[in-house]
Amino acid sequence: MAGEIEARLKALDLTLPEVASPLANYVPFLHINNQLFISGQLPMRDGAAVTGKLGDTVSVEDGAKAAELCLFNILAQAKAALRDLDRIEQCLQLTGYVNAAPDFTDHPKVINGASDLMVEILGNKGRHTRAAVGCSSLPLGACVEIGAIFAIE
Repeated sequence: MAGEIEARLKALDLTLPEVASPLANYVPFLHINNQLFISGQLPMRDGAAVTGKLGDTVSVEDGAKAAELCLFNILAQAKAALRDLDRIEQCLQLTGYVNAAPDFTDHPKVINGASDLMVEILGNKGRHTRAAVGCSSLPLGACVEIGAIFAIE
């Protein structure tokens, strides 16, 4: 039987992807006490990262869509860790990294793709603290990477 969050995903016609394997020597998630830490997730589509640099080859709108893909991967990792997304009590924090040209300043608009979708899927449990940081490159040339911390039952 699907829980409330799974039902919301279905109502939004959204399907979580298969979980991605780590690219290096780290774990994809760590469950300790009543917190779940999700390692940075890339915007994977059809097995490849969505690549490019915001303010150069990627528009803010496409960056926000890539951030949504990161969020789907975050929730897929959370489901792998918890087996039931309804165990999430609150999204505590999203940390977003934007592969950006030196003069790009719309990092928050890019990460809003993930933040807005988190609230749409989790409701008030999806409201979170956040950082949106620009950087000169990301793994696999990805345009965005996002990590998360959740409070869980």
